[in-house]
Amino acid sequence: MGISLQKSQSVSLAKEARSGLSLITLGVGWDVAKGGFFGRMLGGGGDIDLDASCLTFDAGKTVLETVWFGELINASGTIRHSGDNLTGEGDGDDESIAIQLDRLDSKVEYIVLTVNSFRGQTFDKVANAFGRVVDNQSGREMARFDISDSGPHTGLILASLTRNGGQWDFKAIGERTGGRTVHDLTGPARAIL
Repeated sequence: MGISLQKSQSVSLAKEARSGLSLITLGVGWDVAKGGFFGRMLGGGGDIDLDASCLTFDAGKTVLETVWFGELINASGTIRHSGDNLTGEGDGDDESIAIQLDRLDSKVEYIVLTVNSFRGQTFDKVANAFGRVVDNQSGREMARFDISDSGPHTGLILASLTRNGGQWDFKAIGERTGGRTVHDLTGPARAIL
């Protein structure tokens, strides 16, 4: 089990990896909050369509590429989205994004992972939500953080990866925001860098 991070904490992925780090997966999972009869009347229960997305930025904080359910693979094939989960049902990662760190374009200095509620349901309808980073070579979870931060927001700047020389640092961000698509979260994502 990896490090359990809190909001604004960071970790060097190179230090957490037991061997050279080349391919990681950023996974996101969630469940629908259960609230009994009154909870269902107020919008609890049913399906929640959260969407994990990835934005890459250069040193000047210009967006280079966006990978999301509408664009599952970036141009070079180094970032791949698992596909859209419309309900949050099932165990483990509901959506994931695999990133080939050792093959990323050298212009990429920052990677930001976002989560948004496509249907506009707020995060207070979500339970057991988490984000995690897995080293694909070993299958080891290197970092995990809880994102069940209830509130009336529809978007979350989940985490960032920052190039640090030849290595990558991972930071749990947990910044609440509005927005129903990754495009709505581009400005807030840039602002946290």
